[in-house]
Amino acid sequence: MRFEEARALFPVLESVAYLNAGTFGPLARPVAAALTEAIERDLASGRSGLPYFEETVGLRAEVRRELAALVGASPEQVALTTSTTDACGIVLRGLALEPGDEIVTTTDEHFGLLGTLGASPASVVVVPPDPDRILRAVTSRTRLIATSQVIWTTGAVLPLAELRARSGVPVLADGAQSVGAVPTTAAGVDFLTISGQKWLCGPDSTGALVVADPDTLAVTSPSYFGQLRHEPDGSFEAQPDARRFDSGWWSAGVLRGMLTAIELRPAWAYERAAEAAAHCRALLEPHVELVTPPVASTLVSFRPEETPADVVARLHAAGVHVRELPGRGLVRASCGWWTSDDDLERLVAVLAA
Repeated sequence: MRFEEARALFPVLESVAYLNAGTFGPLARPVAAALTEAIERDLASGRSGLPYFEETVGLRAEVRRELAALVGASPEQVALTTSTTDACGIVLRGLALEPGDEIVTTTDEHFGLLGTLGASPASVVVVPPDPDRILRAVTSRTRLIATSQVIWTTGAVLPLAELRARSGVPVLADGAQSVGAVPTTAAGVDFLTISGQKWLCGPDSTGALVVADPDTLAVTSPSYFGQLRHEPDGSFEAQPDARRFDSGWWSAGVLRGMLTAIELRPAWAYERAAEAAAHCRALLEPHVELVTPPVASTLVSFRPEETPADVVARLHAAGVHVRELPGRGLVRASCGWWTSDDDLERLVAVLAA
């Protein structure tokens, strides 16, 4: 698939320079078609019966296989969730942390991760998102390092597998800004969360949790899909693998939409996204204060002279969609494999006007 053909899949790109996949990725026509066709079928035929349920369970298995393949995991290590926040909560509740335990995280985490840390009984140790600072914060009481593979504020890429190897402490990798954006592997970390609606351009409220060893986590919020059989008193036999952590229902349309989104990704997606981000930084450098981390991703953040909210509003009115990072004084552009040079030139032209 050529670049022009890939862009043509996304109707929004006909009028908008869409640079906000870090929040929601653009929807492709085939993904929207999968969703609407399933809704139309449900409308006409209902949502019941054994064939309907068996089809949905089969689609869950397909999605699990595809997500596992994306990050080099086995399907048995993948639980289907509704978001990365949902997945983080499954991990934090399942670790049975106690007062006196410590979790090391960074100053630049999204509340989707931070909220679950703050709700745990453990003490949360916060350091800058620097590998050496993270390692120095680890003590004999540290039970978990919980941070993003790609930092959502600056786009910095952290070597989490290396941190796991050097510290000997389990690592929860928030993959919200990495999976689908940059080459990402679950190898070397204990837990990896996946967002379906961001860089994978899938339907809303989709995600996953990759668990290296499912037996290291307790099941604290079982869903119907997490059990093989149960008794009248609520006791149950859990699924033998990470399916025990599945957090709920995905409709057949959502499952088909997710499969379609993954299938549409071209082989050159990572390479093109990296090129677009590098070009974006080069174009922006003469006009704004760039935040350029040592190892950069597809997120490009900058500090404008104007109020960030005003800049974002002005860009949006001109058909350029970016994001303000509240409380940081930053504006963030997300460069995907669909991003064109014209998209980036529109961004810079509006900023320079």
